[in-house]
Amino acid sequence: MVNNMKSFIVTSIVIIVCFIFIVFKGIGIGEESITSTYDDEQEGLNEQIVINFSHVVAENTPKGLAAQKFSNLVQEKTEGKVKVEVFPNGELYSDSDELQALIRGEVEMIAPSFSNITPYETEWLVLDLPFLFKDDDHVEKVLNGEIGKKLLGEIKNRDVKGLAFWPNGFKQMTSNKGPLIEPVDFRGLRFRIMPSKGLEEQFRMLGARTNVMPFNQVYRNFETRYIDGGENTISNIYSKRFYTVQEYMTLSNHGYLGYAVLINQAFWDSLSKDIQEAIIVAMDETTDWLFEHNVEINEQQLRAIRNGSDIQIHELTEEERKKWIDFFEPMYKEHAIKYGDKWLTEILELSAKTHIGK
Repeated sequence: MVNNMKSFIVTSIVIIVCFIFIVFKGIGIGEESITSTYDDEQEGLNEQIVINFSHVVAENTPKGLAAQKFSNLVQEKTEGKVKVEVFPNGELYSDSDELQALIRGEVEMIAPSFSNITPYETEWLVLDLPFLFKDDDHVEKVLNGEIGKKLLGEIKNRDVKGLAFWPNGFKQMTSNKGPLIEPVDFRGLRFRIMPSKGLEEQFRMLGARTNVMPFNQVYRNFETRYIDGGENTISNIYSKRFYTVQEYMTLSNHGYLGYAVLINQAFWDSLSKDIQEAIIVAMDETTDWLFEHNVEINEQQLRAIRNGSDIQIHELTEEERKKWIDFFEPMYKEHAIKYGDKWLTEILELSAKTHIGK
């Protein structure tokens, strides 16, 4: 009796196991179905080239918009073979460490400001001279012309390749301590600057103290009033809401903020010629678009600041502007002595040729 019961239990278990196997086999939970099923949308993704593009400003700035446009154009012109992943707002790296990350190959593309290049390429300090550029037309002729190509060529020995110069706009002064109308108004104030000997000297001449800090730390230091003021473009003042933590802004157009779009050289060399050509075409189209629209972007955002904030805005008169220009004149002579006047002469001559005048 006991043996019969044991046989019945064993037989029942075998039947149940077989039934479960048949059911699961039928609904696809077998060995074959564990492997991925074919999906034509996934075809070729293993071969897709991904370019990680890191930058530190907001997506609604000239650089942010250009980065996204470039990404779209590369996708289109390579028929999906290359995907540009854009990481804005310093998500991957701050402006103080992005260039070294690019050199090490930890990211494929960045677009640092001129000033962040100057610790590595001292000849670029010429671009930080106050009142070097006379207007946006002059900027485009310099950066998007032969001078720009030559300057980009200067950085080829740092394991990076220069692809283009992107514009942002002229810089303005902001402060919490009072209007900045004459050079004397800067004395004793603490200003955030980018890491540039040229900018450090500029504010030293004004009698101000300087503090170099990453861009993503500026708002907090304005808010706590550890920093009294800074210089930045309208688009950055707007997108980072600096106008909410600064009380005064002077439309000075004293300096220019632009970017060098760089790619890791080893990564670039690993790409096929047709992919390189497609990227260059996409970059050229993006650069032309940005030079056409960056002024409009800054003007729209200046109107938004005027209409949506209490910040006091002063625009330099011609007489006030001349005082600033005359004040900074010794910097030109000093720059020529320290670094040579090759680029300075070429840039100023180009200004004269375009009938802008100094």
